Amino acid sequence: MIIKYSKMKAGGAVQIDIIGDIHGCYAEFVALTKKLGYDWTNGFPVHPRGRKLGFVGDLTDRGPESLQTIETVYSLVENDLAYYVPGNHCNKLYRFFLGRNVQITHGLETTVAEYHASSAKKQSIIKRKFISLYENAPLYARLDGGNLIIAHAGIRQDYIGRYDKKVQTFVLYGDITGETNPDGTPVRRDWAKHYKGTAWIVYGHTPVKEPRIVNRTINIDTGCVFGGALTALRYPEMETVSVPSSVPYVPEKFKSFD
Repeated sequence: MIIKYSKMKAGGAVQIDIIGDIHGCYAEFVALTKKLGYDWTNGFPVHPRGRKLGFVGDLTDRGPESLQTIETVYSLVENDLAYYVPGNHCNKLYRFFLGRNVQITHGLETTVAEYHASSAKKQSIIKRKFISLYENAPLYARLDGGNLIIAHAGIRQDYIGRYDKKVQTFVLYGDITGETNPDGTPVRRDWAKHYKGTAWIVYGHTPVKEPRIVNRTINIDTGCVFGGALTALRYPEMETVSVPSSVPYVPEKFKSFD
């Protein structure tokens, strides 16, 4: 069974390596965990000194190996070796698996194509595992006695402890204005520069060329699926570790801040 995070021990000494948006870049995920000292003998990464992994969401879409990424993260969570919170792409894939009417665009088409190319047996397994992974995940994870929060697109200080619809929209999509950019993506406010809380907020969602630390927030989505890098934050050391992407670089996909 999947262990709900509400039952996990959140206090005490937490040693965790939090990985940015994977988006199906499984080879880079393997390379990054090995660089962090994880052993893959069991078919998924296990740290010899008991460190855990953390995932900021958006495991799938756009990259070449979304299904394998799902299976590995499922195994990690099932064995109490990782913390996972969903991203907006995770939410859309979940709704697809439920049979909801979703648009197969913005990257979901790659995951759906990979899924449809699989055997009926594998499709059944992947669907069951992802639905279970998603339904047992918290909207955001509060760890280390509340000193660390993992949230896909971040979270405002006054939203911490809340789980209503407004907070869900913020955590999955960021501080959106309701307007759209020319490429169809939503316009987002820079919430991090206004954050005054004491907890570290670790998030992704918006690709940046380098890990971005503002106040006590850090964006570790360095755009692996757009040719950047896959990045992990080592906590509590607050050190970042990255591996380069194997796909072509798409500069317009990266956000610049003034």
